[in-house]
Amino acid sequence: MPDPVGPGQESVWDYPRPPVVRRSDELVEVWFGGQLVARTRTPLRLLETSHPPTYYLPRTCFAEGVLRPVPGSTVCEWKGRADYFDVVAGGHVAERAAWHYPRPVAGYEALVGHVAVMPGPMDGCFVDGERVRPQAGGFYDGWITDRVVGPFKGGPGSRYW
Repeated sequence: MPDPVGPGQESVWDYPRPPVVRRSDELVEVWFGGQLVARTRTPLRLLETSHPPTYYLPRTCFAEGVLRPVPGSTVCEWKGRADYFDVVAGGHVAERAAWHYPRPVAGYEALVGHVAVMPGPMDGCFVDGERVRPQAGGFYDGWITDRVVGPFKGGPGSRYW
């Protein structure tokens, strides 16, 4: 049962499946290793039923040397093959904490040149100054803010939603 939606909020249960990519003008900042590693006002939001948005940031907004490519990939049924990065800053490494779709399937071409970051391993991810709360479950990487309401997939009992 969807949670009630208040003024200025949106329900993840109104997001579509398959997911859609939407442009945003929100200020997104990512901190890791005590450093600001990415900042942009041109993120993309990937919206999918039951999931908080996943933010994709232009690769050019990341500080030099922060994204270190690593071997291995995964396949998303909607977007195609994802390749991964370690996030490296301030003497710290978050292994496989970022990913991108260098050649996404048709309909997701907007993701080319953009990178998503798992908020959990970061010092902090912020959307318009609000600290993001990571999506539960370890497998999912949505960014929870006060703007979105659930319940969200990933928590206990949500595996087969």
